[in-house]
Amino acid sequence: MNSLNTALLINLLGFSLGIALYALLLAMILRHRGSARAGNVDYLLIATACLGLSWNIGELLTFAEKDFGIVVISPFLTASAYAALGFLPSVVVHSAQAEEEKPHWLTFTAYGLSGLAAVLHFYSAIFRGVAPSDLALQMLTYSSVGLAAALLIFNLRQTLEKKAIWVTALLVFAVSALHLTGQREENSWLVELVAHQSSLPLALAILYQNYRFAFADLFLKRAISLILLTLVAFGLYVYVAAPLLHYHETHDRDDVQAITLILTLWIATALVYPWLHRLAVSLVDKAILHRADYDELRGELASAIEKYESADEILDSISLRLSQALTARSVAWSEIAEADDTDLAAGVAQINIPTAEMPQYKIVFSDFIGGRQLMSDETAMLADVSLVTARRIDALRVTHERCQQEFREEEFAKLAADAQLTALRSQINPHFLFNALTTIGYLIQSSPDKAFETLLHLTKLLRGVLSSTGEFSTLGQELKLIENYLDIERARFEEKLSVSIDIPSDLESIRVPSLILQPLVENAIKHGVSENKNGGEVRISAKIGNAKGEMLLTLSVFDTGAGKKAVTRKDSAGVGLKNVRERLRSYYGKKAALTLDRDTETGTTAEISLPLNAQAI
Repeated sequence: MNSLNTALLINLLGFSLGIALYALLLAMILRHRGSARAGNVDYLLIATACLGLSWNIGELLTFAEKDFGIVVISPFLTASAYAALGFLPSVVVHSAQAEEEKPHWLTFTAYGLSGLAAVLHFYSAIFRGVAPSDLALQMLTYSSVGLAAALLIFNLRQTLEKKAIWVTALLVFAVSALHLTGQREENSWLVELVAHQSSLPLALAILYQNYRFAFADLFLKRAISLILLTLVAFGLYVYVAAPLLHYHETHDRDDVQAITLILTLWIATALVYPWLHRLAVSLVDKAILHRADYDELRGELASAIEKYESADEILDSISLRLSQALTARSVAWSEIAEADDTDLAAGVAQINIPTAEMPQYKIVFSDFIGGRQLMSDETAMLADVSLVTARRIDALRVTHERCQQEFREEEFAKLAADAQLTALRSQINPHFLFNALTTIGYLIQSSPDKAFETLLHLTKLLRGVLSSTGEFSTLGQELKLIENYLDIERARFEEKLSVSIDIPSDLESIRVPSLILQPLVENAIKHGVSENKNGGEVRISAKIGNAKGEMLLTLSVFDTGAGKKAVTRKDSAGVGLKNVRERLRSYYGKKAALTLDRDTETGTTAEISLPLNAQAI
């Protein structure tokens, strides 16, 4: 094929493709009208589609007349086609100024120049019988350059990216309008393509800026797929079919071979279309719409919400990340009493977070950039994210409830331990107190000095017991209380009570539960010494040992016992020992223990084991 025939083929394909694309654009605008950002821009897109259709239909008919002689085209039709082409830059400028509250002076200027160019085209058609007007095309060239510069300078609110798109589209149109003046038949097919299809960048610029998602997603994917399919078909014809058909004609081959070749290429074109469509979808999603990878986004959100410990933090994070992915300018979440399936206004999307228990939540997205509409893959992604979010909130609620229950149980145990300690302090054995006072009364008569001394020991003991309000004290402080108690008991039993204390001084700083030894010493005297007519001995000791890799403090209270009467002792079920056991369980759990070892021959040993690494401070 020579360059002229190639240019002819390119233009025929280009105008046919242009008609298909603008018809597709017009059908989508009418179908989805009102879902975009602003109603006034709908009319700009309608105008773009109609002007593009007029231009492509007019030029297709002109080429059909020029090259095939099928129909006779009036210069008025050509003038109308070029007038429609001349108004496209004005629509672009108007669309660039659509965000302004009032029409900008650039918009009026652009429409004025386009209108003047249209007048020149029809003037040339009426008085000269030819169209288009070279003067009108030259004016459109220079005015497009000027409008591009003005948009670049005066549109202060727009980003540099937006300005670059508008300016590029206008400059492409300016170059094409300059080409359309003068002799146009001798140009290469590439120049012909750029010149006659320069309206497409203008339409795509409007789509990309004002309807980036709502129409780019619907239109561009189909448009690019159609363009790619056309290019493949053109390439197969020019570089495969045409040479082979030429070879067929020059070598007198059978027509069946030519038909087979055409059918094979047609089937190949149909088979390659799904791949071309996937390529177009990928191009629009990644390069134009910058749409996130939703599979990756699902995993990212599922991992991100694991680090948050409250529903508020999770919902804030999810709302922010999804609003960025969906390009929503406004997002808010709130609690709901039940699933909210109310009808939403146009341009608003909502997902419910279906937690197992109330309250549930909803996230509302609105004010999408470019009038975006959610597609099926985005809806599926939001549904998955809502379920993952609901399960995480449910898990947190269960964890929080368990922690609150454990905290309450700990508080109850602490209160119980405090109550037991208070009860123990108030349970200084009335029998012991009565005996002490009786002893003091007896000593007053027989030994006033000793009675006074015993009274002082009793006073110190009571003051120490009643003034110690902490849950823990040092082992040394406990020994002082016990010594005061034993001094009173010595005054009562005299030589019948023998006491020995074997506690190293370096252990006296260890903290132990308050009044943990006094009940054991009292129990030893009550059941071991007082019930033996010969009296007895009480030995108190402390040591540190290792059991199963854990350091333990062992406190022992030994009494020589009441002989064979020890068999019937019930002290293990007494109030004092029961309180000691329950307090140990409260403070240390299973790590501490109270054990009793009775021997009718030697006596009874009460032993407390405390873990050193669990000492409270």
